[in-house]
Amino acid sequence: MPHQISPPLKGTEATLAVRPAESSTAPPSFEEISALLTRIFTADTSQGALDAAYALTQLLIKSAGCRGLHTYGILAEVKKAAADKKSGAKRESAMILLGALLERFPPAEPLSEVVFLLQEPGCVTWALDALADKGAVVRESAEYALDALYKNLKPESKVVGLLPVLSQYLGKRSGKWQGTVGAYGYIEKMANDAKIGMGAKEEEKLKDILRESMGRKLASLIPLVEAGMHDLKSEVAKQARKAMAALTTLLSNDDVAPRIPIILNAMEKPSSDTLAKAIHALSQTTFVAIVTSPVLALLTPLLERSLNTPTTSQEVLRRTVVVVENLTKLVHDPIEARTFLPKLKPGVQGVKDRASLPEVREMATRAMNVMNKAMGDDDGNVSNGQIAPVTTEEVVQVLEKEVKRRGGLNTHSGNSDVWPVARDYVSTMVREDATVRELSRIAICIAPYLKSIVTDGQSDAVAEGVHQFYVEEDHRKFGVPIKEDDGEIEIVNADFSLGYGGMLLLSHTNLRLLKGHRYGLCGRNGAGKSTLMRSIANGKLEGFPSKDELKTCFVEHNQGEDAEISILEFVAKDPEISSTNNRERISEVLAEVGFTAGPEGRQQQQVGSLSGGWKMKLALARAMLMGADVLLLDEPTNHLDVGNVKWLEEYLKSHTEITSLIVSHDSAFLDEVCTDIYHYEGKKLACYHGNLAAFVKVKPEAKSYYTLSSSQMQFKFPPPGILTGVKSNTKAIIRMSSVSYTYPSSSKPSLADVSCALSLSSRTAIIGPNGAGKSTLIKLLTGEVIPQTGRVEKHPNLRIGYIKQHALEHVEMHLEKTPNQYLQWRYANGDDREVMMKQTRILTPEDKAQMDKMIDLHDGKGLRKLEALLGRQKWKKSFQYEVKWLNWLPKHNSQVSRETLLELGYSKMIQEFDDHEASREGLGFRILEPKIISKHFEDVGLDPEIANHNEISGLSGGQKVKVVLAGAMWNNPHLLVLDEPTNYLDRDSLGGLAVAIREYRGGVVMISHNEEFVGALCPEQWHVDNGRVTHKGHLAVALDRFEDSANGSRVASTAASSLAPSAAGSAAGSASASAVNSEDEKGGELKFKAAKKKKMTKKQVKEREVRRRLRHIEWLNSPKGTPLPPNTDDEEE
Repeated sequence: MPHQISPPLKGTEATLAVRPAESSTAPPSFEEISALLTRIFTADTSQGALDAAYALTQLLIKSAGCRGLHTYGILAEVKKAAADKKSGAKRESAMILLGALLERFPPAEPLSEVVFLLQEPGCVTWALDALADKGAVVRESAEYALDALYKNLKPESKVVGLLPVLSQYLGKRSGKWQGTVGAYGYIEKMANDAKIGMGAKEEEKLKDILRESMGRKLASLIPLVEAGMHDLKSEVAKQARKAMAALTTLLSNDDVAPRIPIILNAMEKPSSDTLAKAIHALSQTTFVAIVTSPVLALLTPLLERSLNTPTTSQEVLRRTVVVVENLTKLVHDPIEARTFLPKLKPGVQGVKDRASLPEVREMATRAMNVMNKAMGDDDGNVSNGQIAPVTTEEVVQVLEKEVKRRGGLNTHSGNSDVWPVARDYVSTMVREDATVRELSRIAICIAPYLKSIVTDGQSDAVAEGVHQFYVEEDHRKFGVPIKEDDGEIEIVNADFSLGYGGMLLLSHTNLRLLKGHRYGLCGRNGAGKSTLMRSIANGKLEGFPSKDELKTCFVEHNQGEDAEISILEFVAKDPEISSTNNRERISEVLAEVGFTAGPEGRQQQQVGSLSGGWKMKLALARAMLMGADVLLLDEPTNHLDVGNVKWLEEYLKSHTEITSLIVSHDSAFLDEVCTDIYHYEGKKLACYHGNLAAFVKVKPEAKSYYTLSSSQMQFKFPPPGILTGVKSNTKAIIRMSSVSYTYPSSSKPSLADVSCALSLSSRTAIIGPNGAGKSTLIKLLTGEVIPQTGRVEKHPNLRIGYIKQHALEHVEMHLEKTPNQYLQWRYANGDDREVMMKQTRILTPEDKAQMDKMIDLHDGKGLRKLEALLGRQKWKKSFQYEVKWLNWLPKHNSQVSRETLLELGYSKMIQEFDDHEASREGLGFRILEPKIISKHFEDVGLDPEIANHNEISGLSGGQKVKVVLAGAMWNNPHLLVLDEPTNYLDRDSLGGLAVAIREYRGGVVMISHNEEFVGALCPEQWHVDNGRVTHKGHLAVALDRFEDSANGSRVASTAASSLAPSAAGSAAGSASASAVNSEDEKGGELKFKAAKKKKMTKKQVKEREVRRRLRHIEWLNSPKGTPLPPNTDDEEE
């Protein structure tokens, strides 16, 4: 470029000095202008031309203004010189003069934008063409001119003035390729400038205007840019791809964002394969956010191509009409629908009429009905309470009325030419501001432009008149804003932005807290709810009062690492508490929340012995002792039983002097407690008065807080596979017999003489008060702890997916890993490493001593020492294992029965081998590749991008639970054990988990205080209290809790039938007997035997071989990662 910063105007001052001071505002003569132009075009150096150009520009600004550009023929001279192919100096001088004009005129006289962009749009075209000039100085000068113009334009001016000029240039396709690259570059720059960031508040407001305005232009921009992606010139195609990637950031739609790379690939490489992949990705997308014109602009061309391509397969057509239907349901503006949907209607109608499959025709019919409803009535009238958008024609009428009322236009002779263009330009900018409701900018878009057109001094009055008109219109359409001065005490009013790592969570939003109010903080998992509360607790939130001004306490589940000291000592040692409370007061408050005093009271128990519910009560007691003004409660009802939740509700409602900010996914709790709801909406916090029910009335899309719905997030659990010898879903696969267990630090047994069993059809809920022993029962079943009396038996091949009460314990040692790396670590050797760390798998000194003993099998080979188990096979009603003897050759290996090895004390070695075989059988051909792992994480609702690239330490609680869930489900478990699965999960994830459990083919046992969740899934309940377990079965399952089960829909009946074996059957066949076994198995050993087979004829053997070959061929054609089916006819249905 010729210069980065405008040089001092020495040349200007010298030129102006020759004119009398008194005539400095009078129009210069044609001779003066001609002399300056001659100096510019004949200067010996670039600096000389530059000085003369600034002199001419300054002269015009102080006299004739922008009208002089045409009057003196200056732009015509620039055009002529720019096209002079014989003189590079003249072309350079033309660009220097154009750069001076574009740099100085818009700030001094905004009306010049009308001249440069509308009356003479060639100004931009000349500069773009000059980017292809063979002279480097010409190219630099042209680039400087374009940069100067871009820098001087407001967001509204860029969209209304510059963008149409660039689009027109690209549409002609007759310019130089360098100019085309430049035009795409400025479109990319404009889109990048509109990205949400963490700049100053005013800066972000301008970005919002630019983003909204550009988003409405995407319908015309995307085809232009897509055409450039296929340009034969590689430089053009590359820049067009970058521009398209930048344009997609304008969507602000979390549903479509993960699919953008696939969509861009389909645009860049149009083929039936890439199109099918893009449509498949979209069909797998759960659309939740409102669909606006930017999203429709991006997806409509893709869907239109799929519908209208004759070679599109029926499956792709089916997916396409499903995507069209799902998108259309979320288009809330009929005007936007009428802009885009007519392009899709002919294609959908064609599918409806001509699709070969009845199912596809039926779906197309349904999609057509949804489209017709979304578009409103046939006359295009605005109905259903929709608000009519502001149009340019309406603004023109209002503007002309105000101008006329203020004395009309002045007497300048050039007004007749400039006024019609300026009026439309200004009105279009006002329309953009009124549409995005940035009414404060209306005056800025009017007054400076009308200053030299209307009667002296009336431009501000005209601008204020138009501004006032649209303020009143806004109040009429959207209602008068509620006055914040409500007579209550305001304790927080903070404007802030919030980011975590490389993610922007909130951008220039406001948080206002009133004393005594209880605010629910609602949003998706990963939206940043806990991050916001932690930022407040750590004093790092911009604008939030410090702890000296406002006492803030963050109530969370972690109670530090002092697990060995008593509860009273633990609280008393906190300096923040002990400085304001004596020991008696501390004991009194602990007693208030249920920690009894005295030598035998609960206050003397160790912190480490507390259950999850009691740990939460301890955290609340600490907050009470701190005398907090603001309580930050992160999932306060997690681990609390019904009675304690009720106590917490009453506590919060009775302390009207305390302000609470609550994150919870317990809808009943939020309904009962909250006075206001803060909701995450597009990187902002929106406040709604009233409880959760009132909020859902205003935002119907938030109804998932009351239903367990899979419509917004879908989980998919892998099939559990077969268990050898288990032909019935109601046969016990794990059994506990007369088990008792007492914790070392307790004198009272946690469980006493407990017997129970589970099957593949079990849907069992374990309920009871905090500290009753529910988690202990689960740990005994899964082998986390060893029973002191009684026994726990399980099928040798049983695979258990277990999620602990404090689910984050699974990953707390792997916080530096990504979820993908964690799963690779856990299953790196084919076995689940977490299973190997259970107490039932760890060798005790007694076990090690047993391993060193010499044994004699009485087979004539004498005493030998067992080295390892190498294999296993069926033997009678049990198994026999291939034993490798220490220092003996493999040919001397022995086959030893399971019962013999157990008698000899090798139970843990058998268990380890069985675990290995179960893992091998479960993993099948599942490969630990990042791509396959990413798909697995996606099936449990975790974004693959997060799974592959974000460290676990940076994930929210809900996201960590999904990581743990994915780890538990990787080896296709037969039994899923969930201890408080609803903790940390948002409503969408809770609904997805509920539906996945409902459809799961394996057994499920869970501990949960969420009555809604348990009531919808578990017909069998085990009540645990005072160390005893009581079984209850035959309970009705509340299928109406599922949104897709309403009104007896097909899905509901399917769910009911699928639960017949797994729910009702479980209740009838398992709960009543408490062992899920037939009569001959009760009280005996847990055995699994295969049915005795008759000898097959030659014909039957031949038929069997054919069936096996067909099964193998079917497996070879199945997707990569499908487990190899068993090569047997035993399990044929």
